[in-house]
Amino acid sequence: MASRVIDERAPELQGFRDVQRLAYACAEAVAARLRPGVTEREAAGMQREWLCERGVRDWFHLPFAWFGDRTAFTGFKVPLQFFPTNRQLEPGMPFILDMAPVYKGFTADIGYSGCLGLNPLHDRLLADLEVHRELILREIRERRPLREIYEDVERLMIRQGYANRHRAYPFGVIAHKVGRVAERRWSPQVFGFGTQSLKGLLSDAVHGHRDGWSPLWSPHGFSGHPPQPGLWAVEPHLGFRGTGAKFEEILVVTDSRDPEQSAFWLDDDLPHVRRWAEERVAA
Repeated sequence: MASRVIDERAPELQGFRDVQRLAYACAEAVAARLRPGVTEREAAGMQREWLCERGVRDWFHLPFAWFGDRTAFTGFKVPLQFFPTNRQLEPGMPFILDMAPVYKGFTADIGYSGCLGLNPLHDRLLADLEVHRELILREIRERRPLREIYEDVERLMIRQGYANRHRAYPFGVIAHKVGRVAERRWSPQVFGFGTQSLKGLLSDAVHGHRDGWSPLWSPHGFSGHPPQPGLWAVEPHLGFRGTGAKFEEILVVTDSRDPEQSAFWLDDDLPHVRRWAEERVAA
């Protein structure tokens, strides 16, 4: 979507687009290096090293990696279970790489689903995510309350025969706001999250509570409001019998009355979008 222009905000959007593309380039580079025996911790370290070599010094959160049934968050009960483990990758095993770098003050949060070799079930989950991207954009443009859109996404998953695995995230979120953060040479982390980004999210939460909205898009009452203008990292996550798949990318919401300008995906030149296009051509 590089051709889209939003008046004075265009340069700022380009900064977010650049860091999102950097994160996806990292995901593709690391995915190409994965081999049997690599652990989640090693895969997370590869992501961090790749991004740091290219100038990343701050994070919304440090990189995650999930292998096998952990891609569906099987048995996840507490937040510590999200962190990378010594689970080793095996042939045919699905994986998810998730990273949220901050670069030049711009934030991205992406999720990349892949598989080490052939896995028809995983291919089906990835293909079935496309309609979720379409549904989310359509209903955001209709200014439906976020909680209702969340419920519609979940109903679609159930009709497809899947479980909603973003329910396992803290607060059950499908998305959260992202924004600019102050540039620093070094920024500390708390439980894997950058303190600068956490301050920004907390500030949004305080202001949102006062004005009747939340920076967290969840199934709970605090998300019972229309879409709030800003940038949202959206991550619908499907699960089926120990296999999970998701995408995560930035959705831009504005206060424009023009439906196409009121909401749009920041970038359509992303791995999962290209995959869907290639599959349509092949069909």
